[in-house]
Amino acid sequence: MPLRGLLILCLLLAGLIAGWLVWRSFSSRHQVSKSSGSTISKQSIVLATHTFDPASPPPEMPPLGSGENAECDSDFRSSASVRGESRPTDATHATVTITHVTLTLQLNINIWVPAGVTQHVIEHEDGHRQISEFYYQTADKLAEQIASTYLGKQVEITGTDLDAASNKMLQEMAADITEEYNKELNPGPTQLLYDAITDHGRNEVVVKDAVAHALKNISIESPQPSRP
Repeated sequence: MPLRGLLILCLLLAGLIAGWLVWRSFSSRHQVSKSSGSTISKQSIVLATHTFDPASPPPEMPPLGSGENAECDSDFRSSASVRGESRPTDATHATVTITHVTLTLQLNINIWVPAGVTQHVIEHEDGHRQISEFYYQTADKLAEQIASTYLGKQVEITGTDLDAASNKMLQEMAADITEEYNKELNPGPTQLLYDAITDHGRNEVVVKDAVAHALKNISIESPQPSRP
């Protein structure tokens, strides 16, 4: 093969490889699953670590819990939208059938540690991160399961403006879906058990072991939140 032809072939191969890598990178950052009647969009995790001055914590930092000197703030977010077909029965009554549910899921994790903190404290907060990410791994499956229970539902609406009544009902249903998702996801008890096992990072229990124990035994060892 002439040298020029060989160079052109190499360039074409390089272009194909680069294009594949870009597509793979985009796919890993944004997962969308579609099933009959529902779309679940699971955003990539956003993680940030911040160092703060305990004498003057920044205003955007959440308050520390009692006896805490660092924290991992995991913000699970979800937003839902619902579509339906309205079939009027008369001028002021209609039946709305739910035809599609869309859910967008997010997890933002912010780890806050004081300046000069020990590695032990950093590792403890990272354990909280691991628990949050564990729950987020299957969050799209949970969302899809919840969405499926609303599909095909028929809701009776009334009013002089049926379009407005339908939109209001769909918005309220979307709020119910996000509330149900947050309630079912519920990583809080596992985080509390992890803190109980590690005494909020004050003992020498290995983080990896504490995380594994909390995830495995939460159903039988669920602790109650401590009072300040």
